[in-house]
Amino acid sequence: MEPPPPHEAPRRSPEEERSRSPPVTTTASSFSASFPSGSSSLAYDKEFLRTPPGILMVAEIILGLLVWTLIAGTEYFLYPVFGWVMFVAVFYWVLTLFFLIIYMTMTYTRIPQVPWTTVGLCFNGSAFVLYFIAAVVDACAVSKEPDSHNYNSWAASS
Repeated sequence: MEPPPPHEAPRRSPEEERSRSPPVTTTASSFSASFPSGSSSLAYDKEFLRTPPGILMVAEIILGLLVWTLIAGTEYFLYPVFGWVMFVAVFYWVLTLFFLIIYMTMTYTRIPQVPWTTVGLCFNGSAFVLYFIAAVVDACAVSKEPDSHNYNSWAASS
């Protein structure tokens, strides 16, 4: 028994081929971050400074400013130890001002993608560790020098 001859489909015109092909659907997508819609001006939270985090931030700003002004008024650049203390004090003073502005203007509500609790924990944890190291180093490096105004400033800064 022989197989049946192959069946050839009649040739169609290109127009007939296009009309018989299934429709092609294309979609386009683009990423767009969704930010809370609201007024374009920044809010100001007057009550933040009365909360425990606000009070602690203001205390950290005042004490940090005190530390680095006490050291900056001396010849700290002659001693690398005090350069480290100065770096820690100024670095965390500036960062604390930055975070205070973020919290007072409620900018954190406009950037919900940032885990602010984790950021605050990392910031305060690293500040504690580095301030503690700087305080110990500062206290160990203070020595009584005759006729020196540095002693009182360094002792107070530690």
